[in-house]
Amino acid sequence: MSGAILTVTPNPAIDVSASTQTVTSEHKLRCADVRRDPGGGGINVARVLTRFGARCTAVYPGGPILGRLLRDLLEREGVPSIALEIAGETRESFTVLERASGREYRFVLPGPRLEPGEWQACIDLVDRHAGPLAYVVGSGSLPEGAPEDFFARLARAARQRGARMVLDTSGAPLAAALHEGVYLVKPNLRELRELTGEALESEDDWGRAAQALVRTGGAQLVALTLGHRGALLATRDRYLRASALQVQIASTVGAGDSFVAAMLWRLHSGGSLEQALAHGVAGGTAALLAPGTRLAFPEDAERLARQVDVRSLPAD
Repeated sequence: MSGAILTVTPNPAIDVSASTQTVTSEHKLRCADVRRDPGGGGINVARVLTRFGARCTAVYPGGPILGRLLRDLLEREGVPSIALEIAGETRESFTVLERASGREYRFVLPGPRLEPGEWQACIDLVDRHAGPLAYVVGSGSLPEGAPEDFFARLARAARQRGARMVLDTSGAPLAAALHEGVYLVKPNLRELRELTGEALESEDDWGRAAQALVRTGGAQLVALTLGHRGALLATRDRYLRASALQVQIASTVGAGDSFVAAMLWRLHSGGSLEQALAHGVAGGTAALLAPGTRLAFPEDAERLARQVDVRSLPAD
C-alpha cells in the first residue's frame, strides 16, 4: 500500500530509565545506566518504523521545555516529527531496574491538560497532511482535557483521507474508536477483558472475543498480544496463532509498541498476514533484549521472525 504513515501520540513522554542495586525506602538510591528516550505509544512506533526504513512522521503535542527535548531526541534518531505547541509541559516517566532481583519498577507521571484547540490540532493535521496517507496510527493514553472519543475522531479523519487506522489504546477511548471502526486494533489480554467484561480464560475464548470485534465491524483485524503466551491475529474467517519466543529479558518497556511497528511495517511492505504476525511477535520480542526504551532493531526482529511458528485456525 503506497503512501506515508503518520503516528499520533496525544500524551508523549520523556522516558527516563536507570538501574540501582536494591530498591528500598528512606535511603538514597544511587543509580547508574541512565538513559533518556523519546516515549509514548505512537512515538515509539514511529521510532521503530523509521529504523525499518518506512516513511513515517510522528505527530504529538509538545510542551515548552521537555517538548523541545523530545523533539531533539527524535531528531538524533532521524525520526521526522511534527510538534504541536501546547501551554502545558510534556510529561516524564521513569523505569528503575533493581539489579539484585531483576525486577523492573515503572513510574508513569501524569501528562499536561490539553485545551480543545490543542488536541484538535492533532486531528486537523491529518486533514492537512500533504501527499497520500497509507496508515494513521493512534497509540497511547489520553491526557487530561482530551475527549474519550479522540481516537474515534482520528479514525474518522483517517478514513476521510483514505488511510487505514491502526489503534493501540485502552478503556473508554478504545471502545469509542471501535464504535467508529478501525483497520487494525492491538489490545492485550487485560484490555480485551476490560472491553468485553468477560473472563476470557481459554484460547478459544480469546479467539472468539477477538473475532467478535471483527464481525461487529469494530476492526478488520484484531492483533491480541498475550505476553509469554505469544499472540493471535483474528480476521472474520480465521485466526492465526503464534507462540512466544524465549529470550533473556532486559526491559519490557515498549514491547507492545515494537509489536505494532514491526507488524505494520510488514503489512505496509506487502507481506501476508502470517508474515505480519510473525514480525509483530519478533518485534515485540526484540524490544525485550535491551534496557530502557530502546525498542526493537531490524536486525534482531528479522532474525527472530524466522523462528516464529504461526498456525492458522478456522473460525467458529
